[in-house]
Amino acid sequence: MSTRIVLLVTSPRLPAGLLTAEAWDAVRAYPVFAAADSAQAVALRVTGVPVTVLDTDAQGFLDAIAGQPAAVWLAGPDGDQAFARQLGLRLTREPGLAELELMYGSWDPPGARLLDVVTVMDRLQSPGGDPWKRAQTHQTLAPYLLEESYEAYDAIVGEDLGALREELGDVLLQVVLHARLAEERDESDRWDIDDVAGALVEKLIRRNPHVFAGERVADIEEITANWERIKREEKARDSVLDGIALSQPALALTAKILQRAERGGVDVPLPDRDDLGGLLLKVVAEARAAGLDAEAELRAAALEFAAAVRAAENVGGAE
Repeated sequence: MSTRIVLLVTSPRLPAGLLTAEAWDAVRAYPVFAAADSAQAVALRVTGVPVTVLDTDAQGFLDAIAGQPAAVWLAGPDGDQAFARQLGLRLTREPGLAELELMYGSWDPPGARLLDVVTVMDRLQSPGGDPWKRAQTHQTLAPYLLEESYEAYDAIVGEDLGALREELGDVLLQVVLHARLAEERDESDRWDIDDVAGALVEKLIRRNPHVFAGERVADIEEITANWERIKREEKARDSVLDGIALSQPALALTAKILQRAERGGVDVPLPDRDDLGGLLLKVVAEARAAGLDAEAELRAAALEFAAAVRAAENVGGAE
C-alpha cells in the first residue's frame, strides 16, 4: 500500500494556526514533519499536534515515513519548492511508492503583498537598516512624492502599463515611508500605515452610500454630487477654495480655483490686468469655457515643440 503524502502549504502573511478545516483534519490525523521550526509548527504544537523537524532531503523523508498510511509535510514560508520538486521527481520514478497531494492550508488574500512592503520598510527604517532612509524627514521626501507622481502620470499619458505598474510602486514607497516616519513621532501626533488605510476605508464607505448603505442613485452625476455633498458635510470650510492644493502647477491651480468659484456660485469678474499673469488667467478661463484643459493643452504643445527641437538636433538620426 502506498503512503499518502500531504504537502501542506500555508501563507506566511496570515497569523500562524489560521488553517482551513481540511488542513486541521490532516494535521490531527497524520504525523506532521517539517524541515525547520516555524511559526506554523509552534502554533500546531500549542494545540497538541506534534511536529517533527526532519532536516533531510526527499529520500530521507520517504525513509522516515515508510510503512505509514499517511504523513503531512508542513512546508516553510517559501513553500519548500526545492524539496517538493525532489519529492515529485522521486515519486515519478517510482509511482507506486507514495501518492503526493498538494493542500493549501491558507492562502494570501488580495493585497497580501502590501504586508511585505510594510515589513521591508520597517527593516529599512530600523537600526541597522538603510542610513539614507533613516535620515529623511517628511520635508526632505516631499519633492520625491511629486516626482514619482509625475512619472506615474507620464506612464498613463504614454499608455505604458508596464511602466505604470513600476511607477505606482514608487508612489506606494513614498506613502509607506511617510507613514513609517510618522510612527516615530511623539505620541501626541503619531500615526502609522494602518491609520492611513483605516481612514481611507472609512472615507470610501462613507462617501459611497449607493454601494454600502443601499442608497438609490440615478446616474454617475448623482454619485458625484453625493460625493461632493458628503465631503462638504465632513469638512467645515470657510471658503469654497479651502482644500485646494496650492503647490500644483499654476495653470492647473488656476483652473481649479475657477472651477471651485463657479461650483460655489461665487461670481467674481476676472481682474482687469494686461500683464502676463492677467493674460494667462484669462486664457485659462477661456479654455474652461470652451471645455478644454489648459494644463493638458500647454503640455501637449510643449511636447510637440520639444519633438521639433530634438528633430532639429537630429537626435537619434543616422550618422
